[in-house]
Amino acid sequence: MPKPRSKKVRSLPNVFHIYCEGEKTEPYYINKYIQDLDQTDRKRVIQIEPTKKNTPVQLVEEAIKRKNSASCPEGDIFWVVFDRESVAKYSEELHDEAYDKAHASNIKIALSTVCFEQWILLHFVASTAPYASYDDLIKRSPLTREFKKISKKDYEKGHLDTYSYLKSRIQPARERATKVNATVKAAAANGRTRPHHLNPYTDLPLLLDAIDSFQ
Repeated sequence: MPKPRSKKVRSLPNVFHIYCEGEKTEPYYINKYIQDLDQTDRKRVIQIEPTKKNTPVQLVEEAIKRKNSASCPEGDIFWVVFDRESVAKYSEELHDEAYDKAHASNIKIALSTVCFEQWILLHFVASTAPYASYDDLIKRSPLTREFKKISKKDYEKGHLDTYSYLKSRIQPARERATKVNATVKAAAANGRTRPHHLNPYTDLPLLLDAIDSFQ
């Protein structure tokens, strides 16, 4: 009798999971960045996960839950994206808890202080000016003025076309972010070097680099 043929088990590709605090601004920008990747296969396995969670700890816990599930293969990558926001909204203790839990489970965090618009601002200028909130950044920073120069529109959170106006400026924004982060961190008091201690600060270049290098 002929030997039965063994069935080949096709291994599934690893997936790059991203959990975002915001429902529109961050997902729109990151999704557009992913769609600009050259490799079609890679686009299919880098995805922003739907979530109704919106605090740092909740987002990290949701990522941990997915990572530890039986259906998640070893080797999947997890990132969580959220803002520092004001101390009145999210205490340092809350951010410490989120960072400790993420670190223990090898989940990466892309944080922006004080908000995602700090990253948007770096598409135009390198500034170490701190801001207390989104409203404060919009009011006092040059973001609105500079964005209107290239788009002929006012900057709005959650606008679907924001990325298209900024895509040619991403590399300079990365370079500015690296310099601004280093300057702010060097000036920080001893023991105050976690990202949520720093203002301004953004991890978005690290997330984009991770997306670029994901295989």
